[in-house]
Amino acid sequence: MQHLLFSALALSAAADAYGSGSAGWDRAYSKAKIALSKLNQTEKVGIATGVTWEGGPCVGNTYAPSSIDYPSLCLQDSPLGIRFANPVTAFPAGINAGATWDRDLLYARGAAMGEESKGLGVHVQLGPVAGPLGKNPNGGRNWEGFSVDPYLSGVAMEETIQGMQDSGVQACAKHWLGNEQEHNRETMSSNIGDRATHELYVWPFMNAVKANVASVMCSYNKINETWACESDAALNNLLKKELGFPGYVVSDWNAQHTGVNSALAGLDMTMPGSDFASPPGSVFWGPHLVEAVTNGSVPQSRLDNMVTRILAAWYLLDQDQGYPEVSFSSWNGGKATVDVTADHGSVVRTVARDSIVLLRNEGKSLPLRRPKSLAIIGQDAIVNPAGANACNDRGCNNGTLAMGWGSGTAQFPYLVGPLDAIQVQAKKDGTKIVQSTTDSTSAGASAAASAETAVVFVNSDAGEGYITVEGNAGDRNNLDPWHNGNELVKAVAAVNKNVIVVVHSVGPILLETILAQPSVKAIVWAGLPGQESGNALVDVLYGGTSPSGKLPYTIAKQFADYGAGWNPALDDNFAEDIFIDYRHFDKNGITPRYEFGFGLSYTTFDYSRLSINVFATPGASNGRIVPGGAEQIFKFVGTISTLVKNTGKVSGAEVAQLYIGLPDSAPSSPPKQLRGFQKLHLQPGQSGMATFELTRRDLSYWDVPTQKWVVPSGTFTVYVGSSSRDIRQHGKFTVGGH
Repeated sequence: MQHLLFSALALSAAADAYGSGSAGWDRAYSKAKIALSKLNQTEKVGIATGVTWEGGPCVGNTYAPSSIDYPSLCLQDSPLGIRFANPVTAFPAGINAGATWDRDLLYARGAAMGEESKGLGVHVQLGPVAGPLGKNPNGGRNWEGFSVDPYLSGVAMEETIQGMQDSGVQACAKHWLGNEQEHNRETMSSNIGDRATHELYVWPFMNAVKANVASVMCSYNKINETWACESDAALNNLLKKELGFPGYVVSDWNAQHTGVNSALAGLDMTMPGSDFASPPGSVFWGPHLVEAVTNGSVPQSRLDNMVTRILAAWYLLDQDQGYPEVSFSSWNGGKATVDVTADHGSVVRTVARDSIVLLRNEGKSLPLRRPKSLAIIGQDAIVNPAGANACNDRGCNNGTLAMGWGSGTAQFPYLVGPLDAIQVQAKKDGTKIVQSTTDSTSAGASAAASAETAVVFVNSDAGEGYITVEGNAGDRNNLDPWHNGNELVKAVAAVNKNVIVVVHSVGPILLETILAQPSVKAIVWAGLPGQESGNALVDVLYGGTSPSGKLPYTIAKQFADYGAGWNPALDDNFAEDIFIDYRHFDKNGITPRYEFGFGLSYTTFDYSRLSINVFATPGASNGRIVPGGAEQIFKFVGTISTLVKNTGKVSGAEVAQLYIGLPDSAPSSPPKQLRGFQKLHLQPGQSGMATFELTRRDLSYWDVPTQKWVVPSGTFTVYVGSSSRDIRQHGKFTVGGH
């Protein structure tokens, strides 16, 4: 009966517990309760129920009540722009935003997306993404999120949500929880240990709730054998009670399986209101929820709590004050009556540019300096000849790859292909361009043989499981470059001694074949850069900007090194536990090809003067619940800082990274975990102080027996450096009586 008790108490407790600060939840709940008192049962249920697929202009729409001034709520994809609308901006994917390791850019990207959503009348933008976290390197939707590391993902969630909601749109953090693959996603159970749940998968959602995210989307899969959207443990206890989430939980589209159980478990809004697949499914709420409340199956307090949460989120974002009307329809080509793109192309270009990771640069092959001739090779160098938007939801891999496929997409207003942008620069430099824009090895070799330098473009795509592209049903079948990319590079490298490889990819690929070619001098990792792809690439290739992106995941030498991958079985028991990505590599002494956090620059950086000032005390974190969790876990406990100097000849940006190793008194833990980062932009000879502020959570592990975050006593190890393996400064501090 715990869920019933919590549901009944949640409404009265919400205003007291959830928003004593500037968040405004107190004010929002006060307004919501006044509005609630004016609604009849049918209207209350309508606010919580979708109107059916294609029943309104957006991918999700609720019923508009007549008793209060509240609209049909518009919920719209995606995490990188507004799906099914034009013109809108096609932003770099989440994984690229994460690769910038830049808080300011993460915020700016979120703010620009939020401005576009509000401008088009979207109330709820369905993003950002912290699930999948990306434990499986071949997972289909990893690119929608920011990083496989929960700390980096958490910071990215917080900054993105603040940017979106400062612009006036409700953010929706998704997918809660354990939706790590596309295969069998609607039937499988993600069976996750309690410690891994907290330390990995819940961690970035804590940041989201702390940032006052308006809504959270529950996922398709089961969590420990119970559907995510009707899991009392996941929704009522973990999200609403332990994390103190005051907003509302919305189902992923058709992720609801029962009416009464989902209501009691903590689901607040069901989408889309009917099945848009075939055959049509049931509408579990609507009149059925009215009936369930009438016969006592669902308490009146639970329905009132649903509606209050939904209304409070609307009031929190001041959407009751002259919010724009919806000005597009998802179902008629998406043509908007207003242009909301403003100057957001500059945000796209900056994020795309600063997310480029330079993996290899032998003999300073880059930046390019007015080459006499340049061969541009590979289909990935050009825009799809049929048009950037030729394939629905980007469900093909033709031409240059700038976003993955599925519901996490947007229409390109334009797409600057790499060849287009390089040709503009080549004209200025007087460079002869030789091109082979297919993936033919013979044509590529022919072009490469007649140029001073060859730039080969390869890619690897993935997306949502309802689309299969070239035999990949969402998740990737392997980590090789698509379209015979390895053979294309080999053919070019055999005839040209100065080869640069550019990679557009949803995630890691295996680079061993490419690296085995002596002629490959440079590898440029460009990810999924969005509409300004070519321009951002030219900024880095030609040295207008020194590359400053860092890998948000590990690139392995072989697939087996990850110790994880999407599971073809009905269930996934998350055998990796807390040891995923670099945590797994470190624990097992596996040498990666390129480690988490790695990225080269055109300049060099020196680290010195490590300073440690930590005053934490050991023990469990208690205290009242605030958005994000127990108040005490966010308590400031000190700083660690280091001086970083640009010792090279050009300006550049360095991401200083802090990793912490827990003492031996903690249960089996990763050797080190990311617990801070700061991006410093430095001129030649200039120094800057990187300061990492620590909270109790940063020094804690989740203690399963006590169900609390615990700071262990003993000696902590401090690692500060340029990547998870390139550690420049070591130190220690002690907590407790040791």
